[in-house]
Amino acid sequence: MPIRSYIELFKIRIGVMIAVSAIMGYCAVAHHCDGVQIAVLSVAMMLGSAAASVFNHWYDRDIDRVMTRTSQRPLARDALRRPEWVLAIAAVLLVAGVWLAWVMFNRLVALHLFLGIFFYAIIYTVWLKRRTWLNIVIGGAAGSFAVLAGAAAADPGQLLLPLLLATVLFLWTPSHFWALAIMIKDDYARAGLPMLPVVAGDALTARVIFANSLLMVLVAALPWWLGQLGAIYGVLSILLGLALLWCNFKLILVPDRAWARRNFFASMQYLAALFIVVLLDTGWR
Repeated sequence: MPIRSYIELFKIRIGVMIAVSAIMGYCAVAHHCDGVQIAVLSVAMMLGSAAASVFNHWYDRDIDRVMTRTSQRPLARDALRRPEWVLAIAAVLLVAGVWLAWVMFNRLVALHLFLGIFFYAIIYTVWLKRRTWLNIVIGGAAGSFAVLAGAAAADPGQLLLPLLLATVLFLWTPSHFWALAIMIKDDYARAGLPMLPVVAGDALTARVIFANSLLMVLVAALPWWLGQLGAIYGVLSILLGLALLWCNFKLILVPDRAWARRNFFASMQYLAALFIVVLLDTGWR
């Protein structure tokens, strides 16, 4: 059995990011962070993320074959003898993740996990990805549910702060992936996918990235303005946002693949740093 090929279907790096997002949501509202609960939450999130990723590999195997970036994925290169088996694997991972979230935490955690899987696998992959440039805007909600799941695991009664942090992640996703789309626009065009740079061009996409990031930075400051987080978070979140906006502005001036790559990595650094700032602020308090 090609174990490595099956593991590749899980998109473990995405699973780690989903787990980290859930941990951030958990620690943002928890009175104290329980190591065992964080570990169980991480496992549940990674199981759910793996389920969605396996389905995405299966459903997109036709367009993966024509894109350079994805042409070596297991199903795209026919590395698995029985590709239909992966649907059973996805189902098992889905049930395991949702069941673990329900049993170890509560129904709200399980619901958020399920909705995250549903948004990525069905709303994004099946309904939107091949039809509209808004695919990553609406489909981006998938990652936001991880923050809500983490917060619900710590305190289901907390609503405002988790919603604000989830909205930040929701707005972060399009800017991040539009930068990637500029980098590999030819791939998306060859596959017939209507990503924003394909349908509107790099220059307009750069301006949309800046506008979207500006909205994200403003929303990211709301937890401070509304008294949900402290001054440490407020000051550092604004500084991080200004650094990202500067990089976005440089992309407007020079909308090429080199600056798109810098924006792609800058957005990842921004999100990672913002998560750390949330933990620093809540830990300080």
